[in-house]
Order: sequence, then C-alpha cells, then structure tokens
Amino acid sequence: MKLHFYKFQGAGNDFIIVDGRNLEFQLSEREINFLCHRRFGIGADGLMILGSDPEMDFTMRYYNSDGKEGSMCGNGGRCLVACAARLGISPRAGSFVFSAIDGIHQAEIIGDQGSEFQIRLGMNNVDTIDFYGKDGYYLNTGSPHLVLFDTDIARMDVSERGAFWRNHPDFAPQGTNVNFVEVASHGGLFVRTFERGVEDETLACGTGVTAAAIAAYVHAANRQMKPSEGSSTYAIRTPGGHLQVSFKSLGMQFYDVQLTGPAKFVFEGEIQL
Repeated sequence: MKLHFYKFQGAGNDFIIVDGRNLEFQLSEREINFLCHRRFGIGADGLMILGSDPEMDFTMRYYNSDGKEGSMCGNGGRCLVACAARLGISPRAGSFVFSAIDGIHQAEIIGDQGSEFQIRLGMNNVDTIDFYGKDGYYLNTGSPHLVLFDTDIARMDVSERGAFWRNHPDFAPQGTNVNFVEVASHGGLFVRTFERGVEDETLACGTGVTAAAIAAYVHAANRQMKPSEGSSTYAIRTPGGHLQVSFKSLGMQFYDVQLTGPAKFVFEGEIQL
C-alpha cells in the first residue's frame, strides 16, 4: 500500500506527518520505525498522525522514531499546526485548539512566509520541579526531563553522557529525556538534548527547552523561590536553531507557558509500505 506523507522540521527537529482523518489503516510499530529510519525510510526524529475530533480543530498522535507512541513533543506540535494550515484547516476561534497525549493545547500562527511559519504553542502548566544533585532539576513539561547545568557544552559528548542519565536507575522504568544547559553572558541559554525514543541527541527539543527555561529561572534564584508573581522570557539556542520560551510564575508554579519558534515545510511524497 502507498502512504502519502508530509515532512516538516522545527529548529532541525524533523517529523513525518500523516493526514489520518480519512486513513483506512493503522501504522504498526515496525512500519513507523521503518518510515523514520534515515537510511531505509524517509528519515525523521518522529512521526505524527493528524486526526479529527468534533470538539477540536484536529488531534495529535506522536510516535518516536523507535515506533512506540511517545509523550508530548513541542516542536512536533508546532509542525503539526503548520501542516494543518497547509491542509486548509482553519482555527474555529482565532487560535488552533488540538488534543495531544498530555491534554489540550492552543497555538497561534504569528508569522507566515509560505513554507515556513512562526508558531506560538501553549504548553502545560508545571506545578512540580524537583532538585537533583548540585546543578540538576527534574520536571515534566508534557514529557519528563532532567536538566543539568554545565559549561562548554559545545564540546560535550551528549550521546554518551545523555545515554547514561536517560537510563539511570533513578528514572526507571520509563527513563527520561536529558538536557545539558549553558547560561550565556547575556542571559540566554544554549541547550543540547538527548531524547529517549530517538536514543540520541536531536538538533532541538521543544519540551526540553521549555524545561530548561523553567529550570534556569529556579537556578538563577539559587533555588530559593519566593511566592511572588512575575513573567519571564528566555531566548534559547539549540544546535538546530533558535526558540523562545515564556511563562508566568508564582512561587514554584509556572503557567501560561508558551513555546515559540519555526515550523518549516520540507517536502511531501508517497512511499510504498
């Protein structure tokens, strides 16, 4: 059988997207793994199926490149919004509303250059952040993330060190995504991420940079969070491009979390399964 697909990338984090609204068959774990394979298939960090729901503009199902269904993917969510717009889906109430594995999300297209969009995606609130070691933090931004602050991370072997923490017994049995973060002199962040399911470094991770920004806020406060309300915005550089994370905070609670960045159409085609 032939499968029609779309390829999108957000800051180098790349995805295969299938319009599943009228899809008459289900993709197996083996087929998804094949499609994401960079030598034998199309090649991608993950695959998403855009579905329908009478109460939503669309639905999102995300699968890691290993073929298993994954948790929330922030860059993937932005790319799915861009694909929805390309497919002619219009938001019913000004901004797109879609459901994912971690709940309901809203997203706005704030820039449109034809094949590349700038998209602001609403992420889940974060009510819990755990301290881990001297300079580590563990939190869930739709996916679980360990955030570790370090220096000179451009020279770091992220594949080796990331695999160690991803499989550490402290995070068993599900494991964790791992983010290495360097704070720049101007206050921005440089983030490199090891993603579970991909089992390697990816060029960017949306839930990862969101976790990094929130952890950086706590880290800058020397872990002494006062119950005062404020707004923060972080410019974040990843190996694949630039993203922005903003949020409001009240003590150790973080809400109105927004992930902003590019979502670019790469190509579309058909593949024989």
